[in-house]
Amino acid sequence: MSASAAEGPHLHTAPQTDPGLVLTGERTIPGLAEENYWFRRHEVVYHRLAPRCAGRRVLEAGCGEGYGADLIAGVAAEVVAVDYDAATVAHVRTRYPRVGIRHGNLAALPLPDAAVDVVVNFQVIEHLWDQPGFIAECARVLRPGGLLLISTPNRITFSPGRDTPINPFHTRELHAAELTALLTDGGFTMESMNGLFHGAALRALDARHGGSIIDAQVARAVADAPWPAALLADVTAVGVDDFAMIEAGTDPAHPIDESLDLIAIAVRP
Repeated sequence: MSASAAEGPHLHTAPQTDPGLVLTGERTIPGLAEENYWFRRHEVVYHRLAPRCAGRRVLEAGCGEGYGADLIAGVAAEVVAVDYDAATVAHVRTRYPRVGIRHGNLAALPLPDAAVDVVVNFQVIEHLWDQPGFIAECARVLRPGGLLLISTPNRITFSPGRDTPINPFHTRELHAAELTALLTDGGFTMESMNGLFHGAALRALDARHGGSIIDAQVARAVADAPWPAALLADVTAVGVDDFAMIEAGTDPAHPIDESLDLIAIAVRP
C-alpha cells in the first residue's frame, strides 16, 4: 500500500503544481485551491505536534508529498522519511533536500532496531492492510521512551453509517477506542487521545454552506461541476488556525467521538 498523507473524498480532478505527482485521492498536495481545506486539515497536526520532534531523530512513516516531513525537519535533529511509491520518493528527494527519503514498505521499515526517537504517521494507517504489523514495526524502530504520533480520520464522522470506508483508498478506518486498543495491544502506553474539530471560523463556514463545508465540497466533486465562486473562496481561505485540537475528556462540548480526525500520542515503554 502506498504510504501517503491523504484524506477526504478527493473526487475532483484539479490542476497541480508538480507534474510528477498525480492527485489521485490517496494523498493531498499543497498549492491547489480546491484541495486547500484537506491540506490545511492535515497540515495543522504537523504544526501542533512538531514541538514533540524538536532535537530528535524522527521517522515519518508514509510521507506522501513531503511537506510535513520538511516542516518537521525545521526543528528535528534529523528526519528520515519512508514511502512505498517510487514517484513520491523521487519527488521528495528533489523538492525537500533536508529530508532523508527512503523507498520502503511500512510493513517492513528499512531501519534497524531502536533507530529513532519519534515515529510520525499522519493520515496513513487507514490505508494499511496490516495495521497491527505496522504498529509492531514502529515499536521495533523506536528507542525506549520514544513517541509514536498518529493521526487518522475518525470513522464515526468520516464514514458514518457505512460498513466500508467512503474513501476507496482506505482499508480500515478507526474510532478512538479502536485506535487506543490497536496501540495498547501493540505494547504502547497512551499519553493522550485528541480530536480535531472545526474552530469558530470553520463553524461559520459550515453554517454558510448548508450546514457542512465538507458536504458542500463533496457535492461539487460528485457532480463534477464547477465550484461556486463563494465556496472556492471560502475553501481557499482556510488556514491551520481554523482547526482546534482538543484532548479527549477535557471539554464536554467536544466529545472525542464527534471529532473529525483522531490524533494519538503513544509512548514505547
